Amino acid sequence: MANHKHLTQEQRSIIQEMLSSHNTLANIASALGKNPTTISREIRNHLVFVRVGYRHVNFNACAHRFSCTRIHICKTCNPDKHYKKCSNCPSCNKNCPDFLLVICPDLLKPPYVCNSCSKRFNGCTLEKRYYYADQAQKEYLSVLSESRSGFSLTEAEIRHLDSVVSPLLRQSQSPHHVFVTNPDSIMVSERTIYRLVDSGQLSARNIDLPRKVRFRARKKTIHIKVDKSCRINRKYEDFVSFLQGNPDILITQLDSVEGVKGGSVLLTIHFIKAELMLAFLRDYNDSKSVISIFDHIYSILGHQKFSSLFQLCLADNGSEFSNPKALEFNGDGERRTRIFYCDPSAPYQKGSAERNHEFIRMFIPKGKDFSGYTQDDISLMMDHINSYSRESLGNKSPYEMFAFLYGQEVLDLLGCHRIPPQNVTLNRSIFRKEDLS
Repeated sequence: MANHKHLTQEQRSIIQEMLSSHNTLANIASALGKNPTTISREIRNHLVFVRVGYRHVNFNACAHRFSCTRIHICKTCNPDKHYKKCSNCPSCNKNCPDFLLVICPDLLKPPYVCNSCSKRFNGCTLEKRYYYADQAQKEYLSVLSESRSGFSLTEAEIRHLDSVVSPLLRQSQSPHHVFVTNPDSIMVSERTIYRLVDSGQLSARNIDLPRKVRFRARKKTIHIKVDKSCRINRKYEDFVSFLQGNPDILITQLDSVEGVKGGSVLLTIHFIKAELMLAFLRDYNDSKSVISIFDHIYSILGHQKFSSLFQLCLADNGSEFSNPKALEFNGDGERRTRIFYCDPSAPYQKGSAERNHEFIRMFIPKGKDFSGYTQDDISLMMDHINSYSRESLGNKSPYEMFAFLYGQEVLDLLGCHRIPPQNVTLNRSIFRKEDLS
């Protein structure tokens, strides 16, 4: 058996080649000197999903695709398509209320891919799954790089540490004293406690450490690890590929707006076509708060309205969006949206939302703590922003455009209100609070 735990680019190329030659996982494992479980895990962790048909036949993953005779499912069918049956249309699966997903049974057992299947080019309209060495190596290097930076703790673990460590730090105990006197409750190193405080993950702050505030520490960036496996098949390049097959899909951009580091933050939801933005105040910039907001909106709108409005969401690489499955599916496991991510350090890929954040800064300057505001304050601010006419919308406001595209009922459910044009104010005087002056 090989001593090296990690597969190399050359070994991955051998896996791809042997899969295409009808080799079993046991044969591949034997050739590489690995355990078959390692090969199985490697293939399943780096699957490439492809939704194509064959020889001028469109993709169709419906169980009724051969027997279906329905026509005119879409309200306005494009006459240029010339499809006699809706089952021949690439939009069939997306729009048909009787759609029933079917997955090829061969993909549920080893080798889990279509690399050697003879039907993939002749006779199969289902979703294909492939293993490509170059793509697998790229994903492996991305996850490896992320695993070697920052620290990895779940939100539940951080909350537990906060409940144990922060009260003691506020009693002027040092992290060292807290660490050595609570060995059964603190399962991280002393240094990690300092790093958690530095990054604002704990409610205790550096000012609660009496000796630390006497010294001016060298400024450095604190990296919080995000599980990059959640980005697999959800990267920006996957987003672009998905749009090529679904050019008419509605896109919603997700982002966070920070006040002070470690303090309250805003979750912004930007509907590109209408340029309307929603903003929700959160106490912590964690994924739990984002999921709670999504669940709240879902409960208000219902499945049909939510799924039609949030067809696809494009988010940044923040840790608050690192649980895509909880956002994509409801409590019953039913899909309600799709999540994709921008490339790191590429805010221009969701430039529409970034531009709209400039309006928020007219009310709350950068570096201003959000803790003095309530959700009612934030909602009022967004009502003024969404009632401001835009030249890009033909001198209509985002509120008017959204009502035209998606209906006034949705705006009422979301709690949005139109401000008369002469009353629109784009500064913080709308809050009328002395403590915010």
